[in-house]
Order: sequence, then structure tokens, then C-alpha cells
Amino acid sequence: VQLQASGGGLVQAGGSLRLSCAASGRTFSNYAVGWFRQAPGKEREFVSGINYNGLVTYYADFVKGRFTISRVNAENTVYLQMNSLKPEDTAVYSCVCRTSSNIRSGSSYYTRPSDYNYWGQGTQVTVSS
Repeated sequence: VQLQASGGGLVQAGGSLRLSCAASGRTFSNYAVGWFRQAPGKEREFVSGINYNGLVTYYADFVKGRFTISRVNAENTVYLQMNSLKPEDTAVYSCVCRTSSNIRSGSSYYTRPSDYNYWGQGTQVTVSS
């Protein structure tokens, strides 16, 4: 699976962006997908995940109520709608894929970088104050 993130840019605080993750491979619709971000000098952190059919989603606390993840399997694309952006959301955002259907095991969600098998190149999001 190859992943390519796009849609980043420069936006003022309070603004919105929609990131896209385009995937290659016929089996993409069978896999869970996530978004991670990494700001300069900081560790990579989980942002959001979605299961294979889009019916289960999960968000990091710091984006709940502001970001929405979705997918259109017919287009092999996952989206991350980001609203009410804050300067602290500034980071490189990368989409990732896990070669299994779900984003959780029981009550535990897959939020570690090592939980995901495929990584795409990121897209820069910069939020000015």
C-alpha cells in the first residue's frame, strides 16, 4: 500500500483545512487508517483513526470536537477535516495504514506508531496566531 497525504497549508487560528490521504492498492478498503502528526522538537503523536468501513473512529483528546476523520473506499481516500485550528496544531501530518480491519482490540485503540504498517509522506500544516 502506498499512501500520499495532501491538503496542508498555512491557515489562521480558528480556520479550517481538509487533509486527504490517497492510497494505492485494491485491498485498501480492508484496512484501518490513521493520522499522526509531528511538530518540530516533539515526538510523533496519534491524531485519529478509522476502521475499514468507516463505522468506527477514534480521536486523540486534543482534537475531539474539532477534527473529523472519514473515508470513501470507492475513491481509496481518507479525509481529515480540521476545524477551529490552533497554533499548537502546527505539525507535519502523515497518514498511516494498518493491515487489519480494526482500529481497536477490545477496548484498546491502536495509537502507537508501531501499530501501523504503512506510512505515507506527510503534509505540513501551519496555523498562525
